[in-house]
Amino acid sequence: MATFITRLEHAGDGVRLAVKDLIDIAGVPTTAGSQAVEKTAAPAAADAPCLAGARSAGAAIVGKVNLHELAFGASGVNQYFGTPVNPLDASRVPGGSSSGSAVAVADGDAYIAYGSDTGGSIRIPSAFCGITGLKTTHGRISLDAVWPLAPSLDTVGPMARNVAGVAAGMALLEPGFALDVSPAGRVGRIRPAGLDIDPDIDAAVDVALMRSGLEVVDVDLPGWQEARDAVGFILDAEAADSNRSLFGDPVRSALIGDDVRARLLHGTTVSPVQVASARAFQSTWRTAITAALRDVDVLALPTVMFYPPLLSEASGRAYTALTNPVNLSGAPALALPVPSDQRLPASLQLIGMPDSEALLLATGAVIERAAGYQPPSWS
Repeated sequence: MATFITRLEHAGDGVRLAVKDLIDIAGVPTTAGSQAVEKTAAPAAADAPCLAGARSAGAAIVGKVNLHELAFGASGVNQYFGTPVNPLDASRVPGGSSSGSAVAVADGDAYIAYGSDTGGSIRIPSAFCGITGLKTTHGRISLDAVWPLAPSLDTVGPMARNVAGVAAGMALLEPGFALDVSPAGRVGRIRPAGLDIDPDIDAAVDVALMRSGLEVVDVDLPGWQEARDAVGFILDAEAADSNRSLFGDPVRSALIGDDVRARLLHGTTVSPVQVASARAFQSTWRTAITAALRDVDVLALPTVMFYPPLLSEASGRAYTALTNPVNLSGAPALALPVPSDQRLPASLQLIGMPDSEALLLATGAVIERAAGYQPPSWS
């Protein structure tokens, strides 16, 4: 089903953990979901540091899972390794780039999965596959021995079927992590201007917040579009730099999927002036996020503007319109499924101040219980 790139036999009897194939596992090659990397990849000499907690806890690592090639795409479509099948609807994209991570959890192959999120790559597949995912604070979880996309934006985080599973995943990534805080007292509902959000998704988020019993107030957060533009310049330029050895080699470049190669080449056209301007706005944006959170504890909005597109309509979609501004701020964000009036669930996103993962999860647990979304049973 294209979910796993490498299955590990005799994984043990601990909590089943799937690992995105950007993260080194001792004795297993890291392919980054790319034929260009796979052709010369040698088994990793050691685990990435972010796996230390899982090893100490005796987690059963069941395998390395597929992704959008080089983590540079949000549909989850992979031309070489194949596309993981969305368990909610096989005709639709699974979301990316952590597609295999989301599908492994949703299918029951793993209780927890590790993904990475640079512009939405944990939250988008979580939304499309009806699970819960946490983009962690930038710099909180080690990125050593994790294949880079845009290092100033990259994060590693847990994915699971519910908040409790994500909290357990955080305790593996960061031993000692605990939900030792109260839920948010006030939630700020933000509505970014100029975006064509599906009204059913917007309504589903509002209903879930209303049912939670939490105090919800509207909060203004100007600059969303400017943040999208800024993160685009930074991400594309850093991605081109991170992967220059691949697309700079004619032989390896020919092995990269068409969509990813085009994006990498575009990244080389981003000028230093554009990056410098984006970095300057990044400081302004962080100040704006802090101001928006001055009188509320967390911010809420949908995770993705639309339901998962058909595979035949995967390209050209604004997947990250509601997620990548969060990466520019460095703040954490939680995506969790909520019921909608359609056949597929919507996804609600909570944003907090840096290092507020426990607050997001405690608040998410309240919303989860009240919303009552029931994912499909494992077959």
